[in-house]
Amino acid sequence: MMFAGITSSSKKGVLTLACLLFTVLFGINIWSLLNSSPDAPQLYFNNMMRVEHYSLWFNTLMTGCTLMYVLLIGKEMGKVGTHVGEYFALIFFIITGVYILSSYNNLLMLFLGIEIMSIPQYILAGSDKKNLKSSEASLKYFLLGAFTTCILLMGITLLYGATRSFNIMEMVSTLHSDSLSPLAVSGIIFIMLALGFKVSAVPMHTWTPDVYDGTPTPFTAYMATVVKAGAFFAFLRLFQVSFNNLSDHWMLVLSIITAATLFVGNITAVFQQSVKRMLAYSSIAQAGFMLFAILAVNAIAWQGMIIYSVAYSLATIGIFAVLVKMKDFTFDGFNGLAKKEPLLAFTTTIFLFSLAGIPLTGGFMAKYYVLLAVVQQGQLMWLVIFALLMAAVSVYYYFRVIIAMYFKPGNPEIISPVTAADKFLLLLNCAILILLGVLPQLFLYKV
Repeated sequence: MMFAGITSSSKKGVLTLACLLFTVLFGINIWSLLNSSPDAPQLYFNNMMRVEHYSLWFNTLMTGCTLMYVLLIGKEMGKVGTHVGEYFALIFFIITGVYILSSYNNLLMLFLGIEIMSIPQYILAGSDKKNLKSSEASLKYFLLGAFTTCILLMGITLLYGATRSFNIMEMVSTLHSDSLSPLAVSGIIFIMLALGFKVSAVPMHTWTPDVYDGTPTPFTAYMATVVKAGAFFAFLRLFQVSFNNLSDHWMLVLSIITAATLFVGNITAVFQQSVKRMLAYSSIAQAGFMLFAILAVNAIAWQGMIIYSVAYSLATIGIFAVLVKMKDFTFDGFNGLAKKEPLLAFTTTIFLFSLAGIPLTGGFMAKYYVLLAVVQQGQLMWLVIFALLMAAVSVYYYFRVIIAMYFKPGNPEIISPVTAADKFLLLLNCAILILLGVLPQLFLYKV
């Protein structure tokens, strides 16, 4: 992938090669999954990596989402700058970081996975050299990300001091709820804050709107989807494996963070005038729902994370694929889109339905699974009710786009041609979302 820019002299050739390589990677993931045993995890690198059936399935789905992203939005990367091959190489590094985060068995691998996933994002955020907002987004993301890395390392250090191990499986036998040291509690809180930054949880969310808005739109789409899903998986893995029996010490803090994330994300999104910036705050609100999978220490939480990662990623990639074709990102810029490009308006409606959690879409089943996980746990019912109220609020700002497309007159300017391939891929994306909403069990392969 790193030599894509050399092996092909045209942007179209680079895109073709990138699609081929990601297709091969998707095939390798499927082959690995079919040849793995659900009951026999594989240990690598002196037990620092633990590859399980569940993590392989997550990698397969995220690679599929990445392939959909490249097919739908890849050609728009050439408009950002001339280094198209390097852009795809950086995305390849990001998905490598996601793979590490899905299978780490050691806190040092957690750190390496987050850095491998994050550093390419800092570069992609500032890839539009002619745009000061892009440079500002890159600098802000880098500085806050570096600060968060320090917090993460401090948390890892404190936990090592309390347990004398970096292995997340060994920590289970060392950490006990009735005799937990202040050192261990401090380490857990530090790691929670650091991972909260990566998933845009309040109050660690302040970077998200400006960075998403300033980053070139093709790269924002990936930053807001597969990257966030990978960070959430790392979050879930650590708290479900190592800190499962310590929920009395961190659940109240995380539940308050979850409520604040739902409130700030949804309420602030209501007042946005730009669809792109609204999606930034929407991603914060969606993070609030995904945090339910962390709060629910049971098996359904793992299923909820799979469903939510796929549904949220595909819906957001789909709407960004439409957004990159629009000249005006404001709500008024979508006025009359249904008359000018009916298929774009239809697919955008399906994507927004899914993000809002309307029945028969993947987003509905995603919210159902994560909320069901908390309900079955028997705690935090107040938070479930609050989440349902915030979901009702989200319908307002998602439907603003739909109303603009279908009920307001206008002549939106399309800056990129909508090809037959674009229409097919958008419809395919919608079909997968509806299939996910009707038959979610198909996406829970031996989970």
